[in-house]
Amino acid sequence: MRIIFMGTPEFAIPSLEILLDSAHEVLAVVTGPDKRVGRGLRLMPTPVKNFAMQQGVPVLTPADLSEQSFIEELKAFHADLFVVVAFRILPEAVFSIPPKGTINLHGSILPKYRGAAPLNWAIINGESETGLTTFYIKKAVDTGDVILTTQVPIGENETAGELHEKMCDIGADLLMKTVDLIERGEVEPVKQQGNATLAPKITKEVCHIDWSKDVRSIYNLIRGLSPYPRAFSLLNNEELKICHAKIDHSFQLRPEDTPGKIVFIDRKGKLLVAAGDGVISIEEIQAQSRCRMSISEFLRGRHVDVGSILN
Repeated sequence: MRIIFMGTPEFAIPSLEILLDSAHEVLAVVTGPDKRVGRGLRLMPTPVKNFAMQQGVPVLTPADLSEQSFIEELKAFHADLFVVVAFRILPEAVFSIPPKGTINLHGSILPKYRGAAPLNWAIINGESETGLTTFYIKKAVDTGDVILTTQVPIGENETAGELHEKMCDIGADLLMKTVDLIERGEVEPVKQQGNATLAPKITKEVCHIDWSKDVRSIYNLIRGLSPYPRAFSLLNNEELKICHAKIDHSFQLRPEDTPGKIVFIDRKGKLLVAAGDGVISIEEIQAQSRCRMSISEFLRGRHVDVGSILN
């Protein structure tokens, strides 16, 4: 089949790669415009654009997906199918173009975790399992008829980054099976079943740790936001990003150990913080304008006392 692929981040690259290595023809890639990043505000392409250019695939970077000139450009390719992996919301004028429809690969078992950040929210909410879904795009976001699904276990200590790496390749395989089914005319799409839950974009408010919560909820938040954008707390009004932590079972909270209080420090590499029902051991941290470092490196560089409060 003749395909146009749409995607932006690293997550989409294995899916594009497997299509390029298949018998199908990827006519073009649609991705986001270059963005200015860093102190020098250097223009940087999206990961998908970078990969597509290396493979010699034509790349379109529309700022406005509803722009008529872009829609006409898409139509001129005469593609059979559009494939979307981690891209923007498409207007109907775009997703209705190809005769075989537009499909999306989504990082959950729909209708659970509809939205921009399904992997993060699955971990934040303490799920032991998630999955991937291919479905036909329609006007309401993430509500289209399901083609295929596959389940993916989540380890008790797995981070969003680790889950992301695992799901990239699993998702690519699921997408390839879906495209082959569509080509053979063997797809039997089904309506989404069950209650919908949402996985909205991660905001800074979500990342701010509430130490009054139970240790499992705080630990899930930290690993669900690792390696990016990372959970954070404030110490003397300085933002500290928590890169890695674990639940500590060795320290027994005392009545005076209020949530957010640093209850133990060993400058060789241990910093314990009181939560609502237990203790979190902070293992790696990133202070403002600093690189990620171990807690022992952090403690060597500043004076932090037992009794200090994280909030």
